[in-house]
Amino acid sequence: MTANILVVDDERAIRDTLKGLLEEEGYRVLTAESIKSMKEKVEKEYFHAVLLDLWLPDGNGLDYIGYLKEKLPGGAVIVITGHGKTEHAVRAVKEGAYDFLEKPFSMDRLLTTVDKALKEVIRGRKEEEEDPIIGNSRQIKVVKELIKKVANTKASVLIVGESGTGKELVARQIHRFSDRSEGPFVDINCASLPEELLEAELFGYEKGAFTSASQRKLGKLELAHGGTLFLDEVSELSARAQAKLLRVLETKEFTRLGGTQTIRSDFRLICATNRDLKEEVKRGSFREDLYHRLSTFIIELPPLRERGEDILLLAEHFLKEFLKEYGKPEKYLSQQAKELLLSYDWKGNVRELKNLMERLAILHEGTQITDKDLRNLLGFEHAGADLMSILEEKDLRRARQRFERLFIERWLRHFNYDLKRTAEEIGIDLSNLYRKIKQYDIQVE
Repeated sequence: MTANILVVDDERAIRDTLKGLLEEEGYRVLTAESIKSMKEKVEKEYFHAVLLDLWLPDGNGLDYIGYLKEKLPGGAVIVITGHGKTEHAVRAVKEGAYDFLEKPFSMDRLLTTVDKALKEVIRGRKEEEEDPIIGNSRQIKVVKELIKKVANTKASVLIVGESGTGKELVARQIHRFSDRSEGPFVDINCASLPEELLEAELFGYEKGAFTSASQRKLGKLELAHGGTLFLDEVSELSARAQAKLLRVLETKEFTRLGGTQTIRSDFRLICATNRDLKEEVKRGSFREDLYHRLSTFIIELPPLRERGEDILLLAEHFLKEFLKEYGKPEKYLSQQAKELLLSYDWKGNVRELKNLMERLAILHEGTQITDKDLRNLLGFEHAGADLMSILEEKDLRRARQRFERLFIERWLRHFNYDLKRTAEEIGIDLSNLYRKIKQYDIQVE
């Protein structure tokens, strides 16, 4: 699909330059020289992205970000200006702008920003209007309740869980239900950047702060003013970054790299980690005082393998979404495929399941998805490997016991550890199921 982009700037040379550049990238581009002209075009058709100048002959672009977000639901507004001030950038992000670029900016930076914005818009990666946390398992219901309880407090939140369990999704939900929901949600992955770049991203920098600092850049702390700052993989912060972050949390003040001006920022902090921070504290790799600051309220996310039939709810949801996205005909999972999904270990959690459903939507031919189709894509080690090893047993009694344990564990997981229902479905008395659980030392949630 070709993306529609609207360039709004009062300087004809800039409009023509950006139009030519973006059209070379394959986008359909229209231009407007004023607020009036912009409104006329927006009323007639949908634009996936708008490059919006601040100072226009008949108004300030900042005053129309909300208008554009309303008229172009899901669209991205990228503010461009030659008269940038900190308060303008903060307000632009708060109003819902995707990014804020100060002139003169490099064409590479502009294209990268546009590309990232359009990927979010076109691929539909933005948060769903309805509850995006899919699942009916007891563990997920607990998580949803905790989100609602903590959302409107000032408490710092630490989200703990294996990689791929949806920690950022939970952070966004806390922000959405909070009294800061109209403010920006600013996120940064602490594991994705080296120490020097991470500090520059967090605190921002002044022009000339280091060799490549050709212009001032606002940091994530500054942009999060009035909203929420989400630090993913916070355990990866260096000792120096931990100390600086602790000072910011204590004073709500900081300076940009290479700067002297003290900047205040009012933000709510949410952090996430896939590690045990208490163990990191014991090892001396994470500050104890910072840990206590971050962990006022802890939310633990369960791994997917412990969420029972949520696995099937998620699989069918993702499959439906990707089939729609790629314009593919309807497909459905066979009963054997569903059973295999329930027995799989899901070391990559929800992210692994989502990726699998995307590959199926793209690659699978036909209407029914079988367990064989899944095996071909997964190449996994799952319960089938246990079954094969059971068949290798020469002692019938031991083979029978191993199979019975595997069988009971599988159906307990399937029914979210509802003992009464499990007993009914597999055809044994509840008292007998209790005895089997004790006999095989099966861990019941």
